[in-house]
Amino acid sequence: MSIASAIVLFLVIWFMTFLIALPIRIQTQGEAGTIVEGTHAGSPEQHHLRKKMIITTLISIVLWIIIGGTILSGAISVRDIDLFDRMGPPSSLTE
Repeated sequence: MSIASAIVLFLVIWFMTFLIALPIRIQTQGEAGTIVEGTHAGSPEQHHLRKKMIITTLISIVLWIIIGGTILSGAISVRDIDLFDRMGPPSSLTE
């Protein structure tokens, strides 16, 4: 895996984890009772973005190490997920 592939893999994992973490522990303006004029009651009052970004980064590093290690070890390859045999026989790649 090249450096660019490793960075892209980390960014994909980070953004997927961040999008999962965004709705966790949001306090809406309706729940807090302080609805700002012109906003929806479901708008966030406390979103804790900095904390979520730090937690997301830590979780992403762990997942990146696991997934990257699996890719580099060769335990799972592209041929393993080729369900419809579109890559042809394994000997055709070495010639």
